[in-house]
Amino acid sequence: MKNFVVLLAFVLPFLFAACNNDNKKAESTSTTSQQGNTPPANLSNNIEITANDSMKFSTIELNVKANEKVTLTLKNVGTAPITAMGHNWILLKDNTDLDAFEKEANTAPDHIPANNSNIIAHTKLLGPGQSDTIEFTVPAGSYTFICSFPGHYKTMTGILTAY
Repeated sequence: MKNFVVLLAFVLPFLFAACNNDNKKAESTSTTSQQGNTPPANLSNNIEITANDSMKFSTIELNVKANEKVTLTLKNVGTAPITAMGHNWILLKDNTDLDAFEKEANTAPDHIPANNSNIIAHTKLLGPGQSDTIEFTVPAGSYTFICSFPGHYKTMTGILTAY
């Protein structure tokens, strides 16, 4: 038994190190494949997305063609009044400080800060049953989109990737 314990003490660190390296390789491969230049099959520049009373977008991953017009329609499919559960869709530049943006949006009319240089495109604030369609163009890259209604952005956040 003593020999078995000694063997375990010697082998276990190598096993844990090997498992950790395999996990790092898997993470690295996943990140690389997501950032590759090969566009995914679900590439579309005509997008419809919904928002609901559970503070969820219908999708949190959008893939578009870079440098081409994107048409996006947001529909609020909820039933709660706009004052309690309004929704919008705001596309932000890379590295936008979301906490600072939310603070500015909280006091802005319709929760969309005027003249904020981080905003690429946005819909208007929508109540139940309302929709808004916008058009915009973005260069290749990944961008964060959020709902800026107070308290929503932490659960209503997604990524738009332009290929």
